[in-house]
Amino acid sequence: MLSHIASLSGAGLVVTASLLMGLSSEPTTPSQATVALVAKAAPYRIGVSIPAADHGWTAGVVWWARECADLHPEIDWTIATAETPEKQIADIEALMAKKVDALVILATESAPITPIAQEAHDRGILIVSVDRGFLKPVADIFIEGDNAAFGRKGAQFMVEKLGGKGKAKGEIIILEGIPCTVNTARVTAALEIFHDEPGIKIVAQQAANWNRQKALEVTETLLTKSPKVTAIWASDDDMALGAEQALAEKGIEGVWILGGAGMKDIIKRVMDRDPMFPADITYPPSMIATGMELASSVLAGGNRAQKLQFMPQHLVIDVDLVTPENAKRYYFPKSVY
Repeated sequence: MLSHIASLSGAGLVVTASLLMGLSSEPTTPSQATVALVAKAAPYRIGVSIPAADHGWTAGVVWWARECADLHPEIDWTIATAETPEKQIADIEALMAKKVDALVILATESAPITPIAQEAHDRGILIVSVDRGFLKPVADIFIEGDNAAFGRKGAQFMVEKLGGKGKAKGEIIILEGIPCTVNTARVTAALEIFHDEPGIKIVAQQAANWNRQKALEVTETLLTKSPKVTAIWASDDDMALGAEQALAEKGIEGVWILGGAGMKDIIKRVMDRDPMFPADITYPPSMIATGMELASSVLAGGNRAQKLQFMPQHLVIDVDLVTPENAKRYYFPKSVY
């Protein structure tokens, strides 16, 4: 609606100028001021480049991106989803060709997307990076969840459940996500906690790419080698469900899983005290909307350079440990994720 209003306002200026021309005895043209005001009526163009909804969390990202875009019809949004880094690079190139004013990027993978983000930044496009950071500081604003806290808080919970600090015992499997800054931060922080516990043995560690089917396949293979596992640090709720299915198909009982990201189905099971899922870690997909809001705020009304002087370059969203005692606070049954 606002974009329509802006366009009508510009049109009104032109009509006014035309009427004045008709009253004049000499032909004339719209003034430079009128042309400038009409030009300002054009909406800002913002491209949003995100991974395709190949699992629950990214489905939540896509949903929140569309919700945010609907709140700002005055902006010309283009939301592009990609299954692979190659597709995302092509998407970003297309958005640059469209002459977007800003790009909000959640990278499929950090390394391959960094060069194209650098190119966009060098062209003067505002870059807001969300969740999976680049390997170089090319973003004007970077928003992420506290992934080190995600790994640390999850590992500390597991240590406590396995007997407590200095007394914990058990064999655990670690499932990693897609290679990127998010996964590195989570796993590094978790390993620091586990390595301080001599009674905890990491019997297997492998990537399952935050994908339920991949986690099922990987966990089945790892359980064949280590069937007496005590618990699984899945580091993601989709992978946790894949690991659960692998345990069921192997007929292995008594193993519990810690996932993460706050999927409503897992939060409900934590709330119901399901022994398979004693806790969870939050990680809101709505952070993509936060990035979109910041991009639109920086562009609105001009003065981008001045606004960036007081905008935080790095925003870290805290994560929380979800237990049966507080799970109700994090349960949103109408949510897509």
